[in-house]
Amino acid sequence: MSINETYENELAFQADRRRATVEFIKIVSDLWYDKSIELVLFRNQLIDRNVSEILNLHEYAGEFVQKPISIFDSVEIAQAIKTLDVPPAKLDIGKLTYEYHLEEKKYSNAMAFVANKLKGASNTKDITPKDVVLYGFGRIGRLVARELMTRTGKGSQLRLRAIVTRGAMDATVLEKRAALLRNDSVHGDFSGTVTTDIKNQSLIINGTTVKIINANQPEDIDYTKYGINNALIIDNTGVFRDKEALTRLKKSPGADKVLLTAPGKGVPNIVYGVNHLENNPDKIDIFSAASCTTNAITPVLKAMDDTYGVKSGHLETIHAYTNDQNLVDNFHKKYRRGRAAGLNMVITETGAGQAVSKALPSFEGKLTSNAIRVPVPNGSLAILNLELSSKASIDSINATLKKYALEGDLVEQIKYEMSDELVSSDIIGSSAPSIYDSKATIVRKDGKNAILYVWYDNEYGYSHQVIRLAKYIAKVRRFTYY
Repeated sequence: MSINETYENELAFQADRRRATVEFIKIVSDLWYDKSIELVLFRNQLIDRNVSEILNLHEYAGEFVQKPISIFDSVEIAQAIKTLDVPPAKLDIGKLTYEYHLEEKKYSNAMAFVANKLKGASNTKDITPKDVVLYGFGRIGRLVARELMTRTGKGSQLRLRAIVTRGAMDATVLEKRAALLRNDSVHGDFSGTVTTDIKNQSLIINGTTVKIINANQPEDIDYTKYGINNALIIDNTGVFRDKEALTRLKKSPGADKVLLTAPGKGVPNIVYGVNHLENNPDKIDIFSAASCTTNAITPVLKAMDDTYGVKSGHLETIHAYTNDQNLVDNFHKKYRRGRAAGLNMVITETGAGQAVSKALPSFEGKLTSNAIRVPVPNGSLAILNLELSSKASIDSINATLKKYALEGDLVEQIKYEMSDELVSSDIIGSSAPSIYDSKATIVRKDGKNAILYVWYDNEYGYSHQVIRLAKYIAKVRRFTYY
């Protein structure tokens, strides 16, 4: 075959791949909007992805499981899912496709395979949608709002009904709120529409009304006046940190449960995927989603402790600067944080090492921790220096973390990264709170000390953990297969 013939064949194959991807995107959309079935590819979101993004995710998936997963395979499995009567669900089509390759000799066709794998879905209980109120509209609040509204679908799970802000409201202020939701210097433009309705003091997000409620304290709010009942209040202000203060949020008429997006005192601190099942939302009304750093390190620490045993360790988090710091040198109640955030590396403290024990009691007193704030607006790195009970090697640790990222209870929490070129900007937009850098691990010669590097998007990855926990608290988790 000549060079030109080879080239023409390559062009034809690429055209076929892209046509198949367009078909795949349509099936993904139909399943989501018609049946509330969300397809993901090894935990990577597929909704609102373009053709090139879908193909790139397939390349990653093939490298991850070390077996090619083609778009043609995904189309075949997706078509089978669409044909079957499956209740609202979240399904990893990458895992299904991979398993179909391994087991296809057992089944007559893809339909029979999918029907067998998803047979447990028929036992799923009906879901009652839950009203959600965002109390505060800062960095985390806006990202949570983006994700809730992007993935509202038919509204069968969480329904964002209102946002509580402080201060007077007029057309200018409302438009500024809308602009901050539309445009983000770190995460880019919102992939939807945001308009204002000053008459009703509301934002219209993707055609759905979200009331803006102005209040200086929780006691001033009656949510039932806005048709909101039994709502989950997600507090993003950082003002209410203990059980007594958070109880004020719950007492507002129309409120039901409270979720704090920060470490809390006197309330369960939850790292979703690790200890959420130990806290029953039928018996508990107030929860904390802990911190972004705690959510980053706890899944990896659990995997390491379960496999090798962790005797002791130190956490050093290289953390993006936050709004708490000063733009230029000025007075600050914390030492060093008063220095210009964009110009300095700033040593400060973090409670994440101690907070791990709230999710994993076996780590009580085992970890010391500190933090260095660095001049990047987002994207952080946790360095774990661990003394192990059992011997390990780089290969064995990588195999362990890859297994946890591929199957089990932590597949949404741990992303296994294989790139030699990974830097902080590459992990921005990752929905996993914990991104294990497999190429950076160091193990001492005796195998009893390991240094692990764990990246995390301290805004976006954490926001996804908040939403995962919110769905658990609201009891709107669907049937899942991943």
